[in-house]
Amino acid sequence: MPNLQGIRRRIKAVKGMRQITKAMKLVSTSRLKRAQERVTSARPYARKMQEVLDSLASRATSVSSPLLEQREGNRILLLLVTADKGLCGAFNTNLLRAAQQFLREHAEDQVEVIAIGRKGRDFFRRRNVPIRNEYIGVMAKTVTYDIAADIAQGVIDLFTAGSLEAAGEGGTDEVTAPDKVFIIYNEFKSVMQQIVRTEQLLPIGRFDAAEGEAAGSSAEGDYLYEQLPGEILNSLLPKYVITQVFQSMLESVASEHGSRMTAMDSATKNAGKAIDSLTLNMNRIRQAAITREIIEVVSGAAAL
Repeated sequence: MPNLQGIRRRIKAVKGMRQITKAMKLVSTSRLKRAQERVTSARPYARKMQEVLDSLASRATSVSSPLLEQREGNRILLLLVTADKGLCGAFNTNLLRAAQQFLREHAEDQVEVIAIGRKGRDFFRRRNVPIRNEYIGVMAKTVTYDIAADIAQGVIDLFTAGSLEAAGEGGTDEVTAPDKVFIIYNEFKSVMQQIVRTEQLLPIGRFDAAEGEAAGSSAEGDYLYEQLPGEILNSLLPKYVITQVFQSMLESVASEHGSRMTAMDSATKNAGKAIDSLTLNMNRIRQAAITREIIEVVSGAAAL
């Protein structure tokens, strides 16, 4: 029969765990509100930039840029956006599963990983997956445009190094430039739903000129450009990549807080159920002990 003192210790430990999970839920709830506001504010900017690039592409069909260069090589760079901390449900698990699936699909290619977040770095380091670069701690604090710009600019420099090397403009054998760049992140839909996205960052897909013309002549009106459309397009392409990385990081932060809030709420409820079950078991043991003592007293009195 279980010991009453042991059950009391378990109840005390579960109550302490419930206080921690409840506090973590409240913290994630407050942070989720700010993260969700940032995501909803950044989405219109990303959509408008896409519209402007479509319009520019219809006017600069012959523009050439290293970021648009399609290559036939098998070197791939994968940006994996994970959390720096755990206790957020299946948030990191789904991302790591998607990254493993990506590696299996590109088993014949040379894939390197840029880990944004501690969980992705630690997971693939234990599995001897080549890690080109790592950014630890950036997801645990407020994600700013400057942080995303540093990460995206580093990726752009790596990608354009392949163009310089191919053209013989100072490229070295030490630089292994990727031929394609992908990013995996969690898109925030709601507190209960986050969708894992795998998107290609570089090279930027050629915009459809027909779609661009249709967008330029739509009811929203046409654009007038003071500089040549090709010059503006070359200037906007790096900003487009930075915006994509920034949006992905904002989506991941909101998804992480939503997933953690849901997980901690479930953990708090489960702790309450465990406390009720342990309390009921403790009362049954106490009742059985009292009944046994009464039986012993009555039996002793009857024997006398």
